[in-house]
Amino acid sequence: MTETDLYYQKMTQTPVAKLVITLGIPTTISMLITNIYNMADTYFVGTLGESPQAATGILFTLQAIIQAIAFMIGQGSGTMVSKGLADKNQSEASEYVSTGFFTGGALGLALCVFGLIFLKHFMQLLGSTRTILPYACDYGMWVLIACPFMVCSLVLNNCLRYEGKAFYSMIGLTTGGILNIFGDWLLVPRYGVFGAGLSTAVSQIISFGILMYFHNKLAQGHISVKLISKKSRVYLNIIRVGIPAMIRQGLTSISHGLLNNLTKPFGDAAIAAMSVVNRFSSFVMCVGLGIGQGFQPVASFNYQAKRYSRVKKGLVVTMTVGFVMVSLLAVPGFIFADKVVYAFQKSQKVVDIGAYALRWATVGVMFLPLSVPVNMLYQSIRKAALSSFLSLMRSGLAFIPTLIITTHYMGITGIQISQPIADMLTGLISIPFSMYFLFKTKDE
Repeated sequence: MTETDLYYQKMTQTPVAKLVITLGIPTTISMLITNIYNMADTYFVGTLGESPQAATGILFTLQAIIQAIAFMIGQGSGTMVSKGLADKNQSEASEYVSTGFFTGGALGLALCVFGLIFLKHFMQLLGSTRTILPYACDYGMWVLIACPFMVCSLVLNNCLRYEGKAFYSMIGLTTGGILNIFGDWLLVPRYGVFGAGLSTAVSQIISFGILMYFHNKLAQGHISVKLISKKSRVYLNIIRVGIPAMIRQGLTSISHGLLNNLTKPFGDAAIAAMSVVNRFSSFVMCVGLGIGQGFQPVASFNYQAKRYSRVKKGLVVTMTVGFVMVSLLAVPGFIFADKVVYAFQKSQKVVDIGAYALRWATVGVMFLPLSVPVNMLYQSIRKAALSSFLSLMRSGLAFIPTLIITTHYMGITGIQISQPIADMLTGLISIPFSMYFLFKTKDE
């Protein structure tokens, strides 16, 4: 029996709950470590003062832009790799992963060059104030230098996940995350924000090297310049399937840029507070996202193999496990909100603004297990229109109008409550889409 046959048997015969959790836990750990090192940046840089810490909030937006590019290419090509393997077509899988890898690298290099040329203007566009700008430039320069490696790492990570090798993608990402935490501890006291950026760049490059090694050794889809497709259909398929991920992350960057700019009038303390809240919320959210990403290869493969009942079971398992895991982090965050913010920034003004916002945020993230899995479902089964609509909700159709309206009428309170309100609306709107798939899709 070939490796492709064994993989087909694993994906279509392993009990669904076991398969989703087996694939989801490594991804969740990867995302947790990634968010821990983002929080470590916020913590170590926070020891330098409010303005340096606020710079991490500006760079959160830049990283969301990079992730938007990477997830579009990575999830688009990864889904097509999974389809190719479900059809037992290894050459198609190799064509898609090669095309995705080199396309992602080219886009990452273009963003790197553009960002470095217009660095100050770019940081101002993302919401830097005059006092935050020097720190944002020090950090942003290194993030942009590492940008091509970051994009390629996330493409490799997604393609390994869609081949059922989430454990190895976890090793690559977590190694980089742990090295970044160590680098922050070593470099930030000596070199400040510049050291935090350097630590991020070095850890991302090392992570890329590890992921590249595992992909070359273990993946069924091979990467080669010779396999880059010359067919427009291949690029269109990658973009069509990956665009919901681009929308999710792209709108996150736009909405956080808008949030930073609307928060400017309330001072650096407010930007620093919202930076801490966003980091913690992302940490909690990644639990649900991790399980959802473990569900994606299961949904994609089994839908292509016409095992629809397995896809339905996977959706229910993902929503249930995601809710339990999110709750385990969100509830303590609500209870100890002031202590969480104080751990990152000792300024009483930052604590006051951040604690109130964090309590609202922990309520909002409880609704994410209603929206994230169904969004990822429709993306994985290549229903791009539905997935794109759902992707537009949280950081776009629900959040941006809410943010503008509440800030206009409620000031800083509007800043604090807008994202949680958007999370609640998105979760409630997603329920009919889950029900439709569960009750209208015919079993095999």
